[in-house]
Amino acid sequence: MKHHALAAIIGLASTGMVLVGCQTTDPYTGEQQTSRATIGAGIGAVAGAAVGALTGSDSRQRRQRALIGAGVGGLSGAAVGHYMDRQEAELREQLAGTGVSVTRNGDDIILNMPGNVTFAVDSADLRSDFFDVLDSVALVAEEFDKTLIEVIGHTDSTGPADHNQRLSERRAQTVGRYLENRGVDGRRLAMAGFGEEYPIADNNTEEGRQQNRRVEVTLAPLVES
Repeated sequence: MKHHALAAIIGLASTGMVLVGCQTTDPYTGEQQTSRATIGAGIGAVAGAAVGALTGSDSRQRRQRALIGAGVGGLSGAAVGHYMDRQEAELREQLAGTGVSVTRNGDDIILNMPGNVTFAVDSADLRSDFFDVLDSVALVAEEFDKTLIEVIGHTDSTGPADHNQRLSERRAQTVGRYLENRGVDGRRLAMAGFGEEYPIADNNTEEGRQQNRRVEVTLAPLVES
C-alpha cells in the first residue's frame, strides 16, 4: 500500500468532502442519525477509494473494464442514482436490527460491520451469528449485480501493528470469500486490510475496541465508461 498516496486521499476527506451529508440508520431504532458511526463509514468510503486507486489488478477501473468487456452491462446517467437508491433500500430492509449500519456517500453504499457481530478478538473466523448478515448482503448483491464490492478489514490496537495488519487482511479475505461462496461473482470483489490505522472509537475501552474491530463493505455502481 502506498501510504503517501493514501494519506493524500485521507487528507481530502478531512475537508468534509466524504462526510458532509452522510446519514446512518440506527440498527436498533430504525431512525436516521449523523453520529460517530457516520465518521467511521466515511473512513470506509475513503478506504474503498484507496483500494480502487492503489491496488493494481483490484482497482475499481480495472474491474469495471473487465466486467463490461465480459458482457456485464454497466449503468449510465440517471440510472446510476436510481439503481443505488433501490439497492440501498433493500439493504436497509435486510439489515435492520442486525447491528450493521448502512450509509450512503454519493453513489456508494457503505456497510459498517462492528466486532460484536463479525469477529472475536484476534480471530479471522466468522462468528456464527454473522452468517445470516452476510447471507443477506449476498442476496442483495446478487440481485443488484451491476455493483462492485470492496471489503476492508480493520482491527483494534491490541497486539503488534504488523500482526494487526495481517489480521485485517485475513478478515477482509474471509468476508469476501464468504460472499463469493454465496454466489457473488468474484470479479466484482476486491479485499484489503488497514490494520489498526483508522480507529473510529477509543481503543482504551472494550466498547471502543469492539467498534474498531470491524469490516466495512463498500458497494459502488458499475458505470459505463
